[in-house]
Amino acid sequence: MLPVLETAPVILVLVAAASYLLGSIPFGLVITRLLGLGDLRAIGSGNIGATNVLRTGNKGAALATLLLDAGKGGIAVLIARFAVGEDAAQTAALFSFLGHLFPVWLGFRGGKGVATFLGTLIALTWPAGLLACATWLVVAGLSRISSLSALVAAASAPVWLVLSGQSEAAALCILLAALVFVRHAENIARLRAGSEPRIGARKS
Repeated sequence: MLPVLETAPVILVLVAAASYLLGSIPFGLVITRLLGLGDLRAIGSGNIGATNVLRTGNKGAALATLLLDAGKGGIAVLIARFAVGEDAAQTAALFSFLGHLFPVWLGFRGGKGVATFLGTLIALTWPAGLLACATWLVVAGLSRISSLSALVAAASAPVWLVLSGQSEAAALCILLAALVFVRHAENIARLRAGSEPRIGARKS
């Protein structure tokens, strides 16, 4: 089910632009540089997300990256909802997520979007968001594989939306989940080959 568009297009464009810029802040890269941990893009997988920050050995930096990457999506949604309306909230969710995946500051090479996906989902509809987070935690606890946890959580999110009675955000959630899968193409190949690294492992 698609959201009803009630806001003037020019307002939605402004919401989209502001949300993209917020989402494009590469917190993982900023935090590791401030802490003198080196260029995150030259460490491990080269990804700017929390899982790769963890490969530096600094758990605090990884946690901060996780919270900030999730928070930027959630904050964009909440501000847009409060200031404009629900259609603006979904616009903010989409464009903050795209900002994280394709940040202009890094030549449009960003993260894989898992934390930002979960943060936007919690802000859009917290029951489904928390269920998706719980799904990630359960799969991570059983498999110790971050990418597998992310993929299962993303795939389950539209189901949690429908079951929690929030089907108006299902179309957006399916789109975001599909982008998570696209960004994890290399991980999916390694999962099939049985060579995907486990959480906390350093990748040489």
